[in-house]
Amino acid sequence: MIEVSAKLIGGPIFMPGSKVGCCITFTHPPLPSDSRSQSNNDVLENLAWASVQINCLCLTNDSINFPSVMCVTKDEKFLGNSETSFAPCLTDNGHVVLSTKPKILFCDVGLSPGENKSYLYSETLPNDAPPSYKGHLVKYAYKITVGMQRLNSPIKLLRVPIRVVVIHGLTEGVTCENSIDLSPSNPFLESQYKHEECDMALQILQNITAKRSPNFYNITNSRGKVARFCLFKQAYRLGEDIVGTFDFEQTDVSCIEFTVSLQCEEAVNKDFIAVSPRPRKDNVSIVSYNTQHQFCANTLKSFLQLAIPLNVTPAFSTLLVCVKWRLHFEFVTSTKTSGERLDETKEGTCWTGPEHIDIETMVWDLPIQIYPSVPSIANDPHAQTRITIAI
Repeated sequence: MIEVSAKLIGGPIFMPGSKVGCCITFTHPPLPSDSRSQSNNDVLENLAWASVQINCLCLTNDSINFPSVMCVTKDEKFLGNSETSFAPCLTDNGHVVLSTKPKILFCDVGLSPGENKSYLYSETLPNDAPPSYKGHLVKYAYKITVGMQRLNSPIKLLRVPIRVVVIHGLTEGVTCENSIDLSPSNPFLESQYKHEECDMALQILQNITAKRSPNFYNITNSRGKVARFCLFKQAYRLGEDIVGTFDFEQTDVSCIEFTVSLQCEEAVNKDFIAVSPRPRKDNVSIVSYNTQHQFCANTLKSFLQLAIPLNVTPAFSTLLVCVKWRLHFEFVTSTKTSGERLDETKEGTCWTGPEHIDIETMVWDLPIQIYPSVPSIANDPHAQTRITIAI
């Protein structure tokens, strides 16, 4: 038996254009004490070959006609490499939209009991790689596949999942000179401005999400002003809180309650939707995450605080799907005129709400920008994710 383990170097999160590092170790466990009398030739384990490849699979529902231009060729999917029989995606469901060139780790290697050999696999992700995404209509999943074969044995596969994040809207060729560097600098380092593309992208991401520029919105309906909403910034990172305030002073319409939801809008290109005799809207899926509901009758001011989950995917766009984020507002307002407020009560008495209120509901969507957030583990060169199998 041979144990095969793979360890991701620098964490499991990567960006397009960055290098993926993986240390792959093949170990022949020591023999039991009662079997040590055998010769090394009798217990030597031989491996014929081992190859590594990165693949991205896209899964869609039945209503989508997957575009053939996004799939890799049959040679890349089934043959993979003309020098070996390595075919990591042969039995997988879905469409292969990205496939790196397979790399051969070794050919014809023998391991004695207690011996192990390690190999470092390094590959650069393409700049146009889609992000990892798990939606209702479309899914993108990445994996590093290690294929190996012992003599006179079937091929075994070790799959290591990784996550790819994309900074949507970041133009190519942008450098840190276009924005203010908010990180500490060392003037004695000659290589201070010789950053890699990934480092520059993260610096630009920090600059975009760190800026605060309050935006005010007057929310109105057919009878007048309902509230004044303030959002302190438009760009957020995963894990941050969306903070805003409501001002119900000097309004024309009384607001009874409001609900705010963080929603993800997933829209598939209509050109790839299957033709159906009945009208359908299968190309759009809206999912709500955190929601805040509050009663605000007779309230002058209120606030909004919604947390952005760390496991969601920031906004991105491909030929197949476009993912956007927004704040969805629902306001329940009174149909009374401005002179008929809900706080009609005499001084010194306890106010009680009316038994019946004529109301109407209005909705409003506010687009926001959500960007990736690279955790500290991704910047730690000693952070590792390990997966082990036996062959």
